[in-house]
Amino acid sequence: MSDKRKISFISGAIKIDGILNETETAKKIWSSLPLDSSVNTWGDEIYFSVQVDNELENSQEVVDLGDIGFWPPGNAICLFFGPTPISSEGEIRPASSVNIVGKLIGNLEELKLIKSASKISVVKSD
Repeated sequence: MSDKRKISFISGAIKIDGILNETETAKKIWSSLPLDSSVNTWGDEIYFSVQVDNELENSQEVVDLGDIGFWPPGNAICLFFGPTPISSEGEIRPASSVNIVGKLIGNLEELKLIKSASKISVVKSD
């Protein structure tokens, strides 16, 4: 049995998996699951508020494709699948620093089909 924290993001018919890392922020998110929220989009980023509170923890101003972030000012999980409105060419830049809490697995293009105000669920998966 794996000790990895596998999760799934589900919005309508779209499901994408991820793995949380070992940071304190990721542990708090894991403990809060399952959760439901409403999506906001910002370029090729989806973010949604959650009932998790944490400070900046090894935060980053530029992230990698497929990163799962936590944005402390908004108590929000962020899914990065392409550039945001403030990204320079060849980078993915959040609105401000985020804690990297995991990595998405699968077809990130499907995330482009999720629109603002859509419902999203985050659950533990096998």
